[in-house]
Amino acid sequence: MQRVKLGGSDVEVSEICLGTMIFGSQTAEAEAHAQMDMALEAGLTFLDCAEMYPVNPIRRETVGRSEEIIGRWLARTGHRNRVEIATKITGPSQMVNGNTPFDGKAVTAAIDRSLKRLGTDRIDLYQLHWPVRGSYAFRQNWTYDPSGQNREQTLDHMRDVLGALAAAVSAGKIRAAGLSNESAWGLTRWLDMAGETGGPRMAAIQNEYSLLYRPYDTDLAEVAVNEDVTLLSYSPLAAGLLTGKYQEGSLPDGSRAAVDKAHGGLGNLGGRKTARGIAAVAAYHQLAAEQGWDPLHLAVAWQLTRPFKVVPIIGATTALQLSHLLAGIDRRMDRDLAKAIDRLHKAHPQPY
Repeated sequence: MQRVKLGGSDVEVSEICLGTMIFGSQTAEAEAHAQMDMALEAGLTFLDCAEMYPVNPIRRETVGRSEEIIGRWLARTGHRNRVEIATKITGPSQMVNGNTPFDGKAVTAAIDRSLKRLGTDRIDLYQLHWPVRGSYAFRQNWTYDPSGQNREQTLDHMRDVLGALAAAVSAGKIRAAGLSNESAWGLTRWLDMAGETGGPRMAAIQNEYSLLYRPYDTDLAEVAVNEDVTLLSYSPLAAGLLTGKYQEGSLPDGSRAAVDKAHGGLGNLGGRKTARGIAAVAAYHQLAAEQGWDPLHLAVAWQLTRPFKVVPIIGATTALQLSHLLAGIDRRMDRDLAKAIDRLHKAHPQPY
């Protein structure tokens, strides 16, 4: 397993990360502990979490549970010095903070709460889950309207939050800072503001990125390459769509879509499950079969061919599913296959 430095920070992580967002909801604690054991044995030392986790569904009474599960695993195994931990403060959310935008004071308090739940004295990467000014993430790209934003308020917010992050770095509570669900303009302003204030430069940006969803490839990639920011790509399997489990109208018991539907949701993977998406999945599965690849391994290996630094975040409901993913983590893709994927992308552009 190769190692990757997060941006210009001194935080070095495994080139693939284990996501934990359903630890404590779909994935019970014992199963979550088994997954972390398996991941570490395979060389994945990087764990990603958030204060609001678990999700699917998000509930007030379960906020912080995923961090607590990681904390108990660390206490049981003594593996704190063998892993890197990332977590996040929640953006405006009715379930977590009464839809209140976070400021520097809230960041300081949230870091302390996460440290307590994780049972550790430091967080390796502390991220801002989504911008308080709004975001085009979560399928909001189709109707995104930034015209109501106040530039000066946004910059004042950045100064305030960077001050809190700088204090946390000085106190040894966090080692590096990062963003999530952010735009090219937002990332650039955070970097500029760090230079102005002396606050920490954002080392990483955690945005959605997969064979089916590639807006990062343009403006954000250019900023990241020139400013040395690492992409932490979430949903590299398109929330399970790329597994093929939802083809031909299937809705498997226990799947993310089925659980969402059982809790009153639409069961459409947050808007990802579209007719064009299903067609694109079929095309990628056909390519994988022709080239002798498992389609899940293809989806992850492709990310490691990109012309910018990227750490895919993989996740699974069960240890058996994770074992399937881990079986292909060392396989590498040649240039011809990567080019074939680009041709499919042109034929099936962003289906959601």
